[in-house]
Amino acid sequence: MNTSAIAMTAASTNPAAQKKSPVLPRALWGLLLPLTVLLLAEISVRFALIPSNLLPAPSEIVGTLLYLWQHDLLSHIGFSSARVAAGFVIGAVLAITTGSMVALSGRLEALLDPSFQALRAIPSLAWVPLLLLWLGIDEAPKLVLIAIGAFFPVYMGVVSGIRGVDRRLTEVGKLYRLTPYAMTRRILLPAALPAILTGLRNGLSLAWMFMVAAELIAASQGLGYLLTDGRETSRADIVLAAIALLALLGKISDWGMQQLEHRLLSWRDTYQTEGASA
Repeated sequence: MNTSAIAMTAASTNPAAQKKSPVLPRALWGLLLPLTVLLLAEISVRFALIPSNLLPAPSEIVGTLLYLWQHDLLSHIGFSSARVAAGFVIGAVLAITTGSMVALSGRLEALLDPSFQALRAIPSLAWVPLLLLWLGIDEAPKLVLIAIGAFFPVYMGVVSGIRGVDRRLTEVGKLYRLTPYAMTRRILLPAALPAILTGLRNGLSLAWMFMVAAELIAASQGLGYLLTDGRETSRADIVLAAIALLALLGKISDWGMQQLEHRLLSWRDTYQTEGASA
């Protein structure tokens, strides 16, 4: 066997080489759909297949983004991101605390869970009038609304995760006579971590959605305000530019949560397999 054949055989059996080779194609596949949609939209508008007042060309939206960049776009992004971060932290902390107690206590579950399931079904816009009446038009109702949006997915993840812990693990904890606090910290929460992290990712995405509902009313800064401004001035390019920014920011924040998830769950065989195929 010659040298080149040996090198090819070694590369095919080398796990590191197998991990690195598909990275670029996967990234390109992820960009294929949005780039195709943008290209079709550009062609449709240029050839007057779609009215430009209803769907501006992507090139026009890029020009709008550049114009907004020169007129406090970073301020709008900063206000929205800060509201999402603060509301998400508040909602997630409350959800992890409450969900842990409900999952560990049948009485608390009977007391709280039916009400939480009913409140979870209330749409985001239904909370807006009530929060405005109670808290006014400052930052408080916006943060509370975002916290509500983040609370329920995280709560569901915590409860389902703790309830799904293998009974044998809890029996080991009882064998070592762990206190309820130690049992929760050392066994239940680590074992429930996959479900909790999934709940956190879902809660973060809902926090962005509830942020838009919060900023659509009584806001003078933020991406939700840009959506309202574009609607009132019949500027579809501003509306689509704000939507594109929301999609980008949501994807970036979800990517950050995904990286945290992979890091914290790197001990799982499933994540090792995903990493090898990623």
